[in-house]
Amino acid sequence: MTESRLARVLRQHVMTANLLGVADVPWYRARKEVEPGAPGPERVTGARPAHEAVQTASSPMLATATHDAIAETKPAPGPAARESAPTSREGKAALLARIRARYERDEPHKAFVTAHHRIVFDDGDPSARVMFIGEAPGEEEDIQGVPFVGRAGQMLNKWIEAMGLKREGVYIANVLKTRPPGNATPSPEQARLCAPYLHAQIAAVRPEVIVTLGLPATHLILETTLPMGRLRGVWAQFRIPTTDPLGLIPEEASGQPIAVMPTYHPAFLLRALTYENRQKIWSDLQLVMARLSAG
Repeated sequence: MTESRLARVLRQHVMTANLLGVADVPWYRARKEVEPGAPGPERVTGARPAHEAVQTASSPMLATATHDAIAETKPAPGPAARESAPTSREGKAALLARIRARYERDEPHKAFVTAHHRIVFDDGDPSARVMFIGEAPGEEEDIQGVPFVGRAGQMLNKWIEAMGLKREGVYIANVLKTRPPGNATPSPEQARLCAPYLHAQIAAVRPEVIVTLGLPATHLILETTLPMGRLRGVWAQFRIPTTDPLGLIPEEASGQPIAVMPTYHPAFLLRALTYENRQKIWSDLQLVMARLSAG
């Protein structure tokens, strides 16, 4: 069989396959010699798409008919595949940037009254082992666009240092990304509207431990209404949602459990700076330290 005849046979096979609705045909590299017991032909990567092969047919009319047949038999596109969960710091940072961009586009805070000038999204290491979640930005946070930089943030920095960690080595976020008027406590409805973005942040970072600071964060993450006195000091669990209205939670992260330690908000300690309260919070943080050491 001459080479030109072989080419014509291959083109005919391609056109026949297209008429049957096959959109891709593997091309193979022939072996010069095939020894007994030798493996079969190799698959050549980057094979020419079938529709390109059709355009080389000797009959323009047949090529046009084949192209029309492909268009008619091409299956409808299915749902887009969810992206893989990033594992590198750079990959997680890129995903967090997309989540922030989605928040800025959606502006869920427009559904309630705010007194904000800046969106306060996050701070810290996208690959952190520990994630701290507060309730909402305050005045100083609204000015700088960074969570926990006011008096409560200075208190949180001391807690982090006492744990043997550095602020740049943890990840910090809030339930709300905008400052409520008068630093008011977020309502359950406000938390619900902003929850998908926080859930996506958790899924992007996938920390080993979440420390919820105060009741708004604790109630949202644990889906409870119990008082902090009943919740703090006891390990709980958060599961990354399997339903994702934003389409930003990687499939591998869906349903993943993460340990949660509820404790008081640093602002609470500023208002009630007693030895007993300090001991309660330090006890909670020691449990986190022990878990990280064990892991």
